[in-house]
Amino acid sequence: MKAHTKETQSTMTPDKALQFLKEGNVRFQNNLKANRNLLEQVNDTSEGQFPFATILSCIDSRVSAELVFDQGLGDIFSVRIAGNFVNEDILGSMEFASKLAGTKLIVVLGHTSCGAIKGACDDAKLGNLTKLIAKIKPAVEAVKEPQEASLRNSKNLAFVDEVSHMNVNLTIKRIHDESPVLSEMEQNGEIKIIGAMYDVNTGAVEFYEA
Repeated sequence: MKAHTKETQSTMTPDKALQFLKEGNVRFQNNLKANRNLLEQVNDTSEGQFPFATILSCIDSRVSAELVFDQGLGDIFSVRIAGNFVNEDILGSMEFASKLAGTKLIVVLGHTSCGAIKGACDDAKLGNLTKLIAKIKPAVEAVKEPQEASLRNSKNLAFVDEVSHMNVNLTIKRIHDESPVLSEMEQNGEIKIIGAMYDVNTGAVEFYEA
C-alpha cells in the first residue's frame, strides 16, 4: 500500500475517511496489517504529504492512532496531549491540517481508564499537571451521576469512562465554538468532526456518530 497522494486525497470525502479508519481498526483488532512498505512511504512522502484525517488523542502509550487505525506514513495527522482536550495551539494545528493540508476528518479520540481523566476525577495536584487537569474538570462536573462523592473518583472506572466520553463531547463543542474556520468547513460538508472512544481492553474504537 502506497502513501496517499494529492490525487487520492482529492477524491477523499469525510465519510470515506471515516470508513478507512473503521477498516483499519478492524484489521488492528484482528492482528492484521495492510501490506505497506514504510521505507517506500518515506520516499513517497519526501516531497509532500497528503493525509486524509486528523486525530486528537491522549499521550497514553497504549493509544497510538497510527497503530490502532493501522495507518502508515503520510496518512494521518496525529495530535497528542494528556486528556485529549484542545487549546488555541491545537486548534491552530487542526486548522492547518484541514484548511491548508486537506484532511477531511477530525476525530477526537478518548480512551477507557484514562490516567488524565482519573487525575481530574481525584482533583490531583502535581506541578504543571495541576493546570492541565483543570482543563478536564468541566467534564467531571458535567457528569451528574453518581451524586455520592465516594463514587466520583478514579476507583469507579464506570464513572471515569463516562467522564472520558463527556470530555470528548465537550472537546468537540469547543472546536465548534472556538474555531470558526473548522465550523464553517464542517457546515459546508468539507470535513466531518466526530468523537470516538478506544477500549484499552479490546483494542476496539467506538465512533460517536450524529
